[in-house]
Amino acid sequence: MTAQPSSAAAPSASGSAAPAPAADRLRPRRSCLAVPGSNPRFLEKAQGLPADQVFLDLEDACAPLAKPEARHTIVKFLNEGDWTGKTRVVRVNDWTTEWTYRDVVTVVEGAGPNLDCIMLPKVQSADQVVALDLLLTQIEKTMGFEVGRIGIEAQIENARGLNNVNEIAQASPRLETIIFGPADFMASINMKSLVVGEQPPGYPADAYHYILMKILMAARANNLQAIDGPYLQIRNVDGFREVARRSAALGFDGKWVLHPGQVEAANEVYSPSQEDYDHAELILDAYAYYTSEAGGKKGSAMLGDEMIDEASRKMALVIAAKGRAAGMRRTSKFEIPEG
Repeated sequence: MTAQPSSAAAPSASGSAAPAPAADRLRPRRSCLAVPGSNPRFLEKAQGLPADQVFLDLEDACAPLAKPEARHTIVKFLNEGDWTGKTRVVRVNDWTTEWTYRDVVTVVEGAGPNLDCIMLPKVQSADQVVALDLLLTQIEKTMGFEVGRIGIEAQIENARGLNNVNEIAQASPRLETIIFGPADFMASINMKSLVVGEQPPGYPADAYHYILMKILMAARANNLQAIDGPYLQIRNVDGFREVARRSAALGFDGKWVLHPGQVEAANEVYSPSQEDYDHAELILDAYAYYTSEAGGKKGSAMLGDEMIDEASRKMALVIAAKGRAAGMRRTSKFEIPEG
């Protein structure tokens, strides 16, 4: 099976009308909370936490014998829980296991209208994403659901997946995010560290920089979000912040959180500061004014001591979008100059 590039006008893998383009799928994902699908108490608690996204896990967080029952538990909580304001995701098992198709069929048939995305772990090739797209389309058609509404999140967890990440990012119009999975990745390349997300001892630079940048470039080239993986020392919030700041500085949209104590830190790190958000909004207002008829139709202008132009506008759009998605309110206003 050959993957087809993502396109707003292209048909889906099944030949039906195309799902919504990726541009319509850029939901806030500063904090992506992992919740074991087999634990009703955690599933209940997760609904009240301020995470942007919650993913109910059928993979590593569920023991093999617990997976069949966990599918039905997840369906129940998706249908009956209050997930207001959260992106609802289920992580299924990867295609090399015997559980994947039953995970997808049970969850999507049982709770499709209350599900936003399926997360596919250990993605190694574009064909694996296409296969999930095909299965989702078949279920949606069979059940009478809107075809293409459910998105896909692809998790990169080994060297082969990273090598193929550009093709993976183009595999389906359903794709919303590319996610770094550090634990399995570290094992796949024999990295000398037992602390997931931390730098290997003795290495003088950032051992993850190339990996993160390659994922980020593939995501941005296809208008997808890039999400950093978990930090397993769940009580070390300072350590979490330090690791999160690295990927946030590069441009990542968010990070997995494994504990309620990490949620607030993630929301803070992946949101702009109030000062930066206000400044971005001022740039947008000023540029809109100065390029207008009233402002003299200028290609560049001064905002205080700063020259702004089209490039400034593009950079400001990124910061402003992150602030708006975070629910921030501006505290300054652009004043039209007199005369």
